[in-house]
Amino acid sequence: MLTPRQVRAAMAAVLMTTLLAALDQTVVSVAVPTIARQVGGLDWMAWVISGYLIASTVVTPLYGRFSDLHGRQRLMTIAILIFLLASAGCALAQTMPQLVVARVLQGIGGGGLLAMAQTVVADVIAPRERGRWQGYIAVVWALASVLGPVIGGVLTQYLSWPWIFWINLPVGLVALVLARTALGALRVPGQRARIDAGGAVLLLAGLTTFLLPVTRVGQGVPWNDGANLAAWALAAVLLAGFVAVERRHVDPVVPLGLFAQPVVSAGCALFFVCFFNFIALTVLVPLRLQMAGGLDAADAAMRLLPLTLAIPTAAFVAGRWQYRTGRVLPAQRLGVLLVPPGLAAYALLPPEHLLAALALVATGFGMGLQMPTTLITVQLSVTRPVMGTVTALTAFFRLLGGALGIAVYNSMVLSLLREHLPESTAVAGDALASVLAHGTSATRLASDAAFRTVTLGAAAFALLSVWWVTRLPDVDASGRTALALDGQAPR
Repeated sequence: MLTPRQVRAAMAAVLMTTLLAALDQTVVSVAVPTIARQVGGLDWMAWVISGYLIASTVVTPLYGRFSDLHGRQRLMTIAILIFLLASAGCALAQTMPQLVVARVLQGIGGGGLLAMAQTVVADVIAPRERGRWQGYIAVVWALASVLGPVIGGVLTQYLSWPWIFWINLPVGLVALVLARTALGALRVPGQRARIDAGGAVLLLAGLTTFLLPVTRVGQGVPWNDGANLAAWALAAVLLAGFVAVERRHVDPVVPLGLFAQPVVSAGCALFFVCFFNFIALTVLVPLRLQMAGGLDAADAAMRLLPLTLAIPTAAFVAGRWQYRTGRVLPAQRLGVLLVPPGLAAYALLPPEHLLAALALVATGFGMGLQMPTTLITVQLSVTRPVMGTVTALTAFFRLLGGALGIAVYNSMVLSLLREHLPESTAVAGDALASVLAHGTSATRLASDAAFRTVTLGAAAFALLSVWWVTRLPDVDASGRTALALDGQAPR
């Protein structure tokens, strides 16, 4: 059983790995244009970010399952080492293709950081206090999201762009030492499992083949592009083969029976819907403010703060609520009910209006109330042998929802802009930049109509969560002992 000192060390490792994973999704975006100009390869620019996101998404389920079979310490160590070695590879890259390959490897490590951090919380923190710690994690993530672009800009301007990757090494090494020190006391499963290599390969290949065209759609490529359709057909074949293998394997990499449990399926669906809207909003809100409100990029980014700061605030409130009452469902239901009207209000209000900012606060607060409570509910519904697997599945559906949300909503915006903008204004690919630079009152009105329609669609989609939350029980989170530490199954 872990001592209080080991628990503090384990949670310090969790917070530092969370900081690494969060910073690397924001600090790079600001520097990518500079990197592309200096090393060449503008055509590769979008894949510096997309390659990381795809890789981190597809490997997440594997980390969860393998940590259940081989222990958290081993898998977290592997994830940190891959991340750090890939960070060095990014810093040393001489061409854009080299940087993209290194970023893919970094994403393979980053997916493990996210999955392992959430699982370790369930291992070492008592059920009643998990919400509080999830709130701390949300605060770290929010700070990284806010400060990441600033750090990236400063390092790129005053030092050089490789420093946005070198900075990962000292933080990661400290996290590695803490993880090796603290997590060794966690119980490692004693059973010998047969590695489901075939299932793992089919899952990786199927998800990658599915997400590559999704990412291309988010970058402006039509859905019905021939290469996209071919990739989705191949993905369907690979994923069907994966399901067939998993049904027969003794130790499947993803036990499909988990999805038959209502709490697990509902929890994954809630995360999918929440992040489908959240990640898309982080792109669409600034774009609407620039195209319809006439703001510059810096002002538009600042107007996103009501959403991004409301989420960790609400997560912290949900954690304190759970700690005082031992219940998670009230905060969960409140969060689900806040998002649809918040999105609808933002859609109908002028984007630069104060009330629109308050609508974003309500939306963010609703999302923040859902995130820790849904994770805790799912974790308390399963036994320890599949804790890592289930936690990683929730992380996977978060990432998958974000990737699909950006693709779907970007595609809708482009289609509606073509419909609403004056005929003299072309909208395809880089033409959006010309609309931003030379917007007239007519184009601004047409742009606002397009974004309003898309946001109302997001509000309608968020209503699905109202049904999904009815499938979740009012679990008892009042336990004061981290049962997973003494070999018992947390319920």
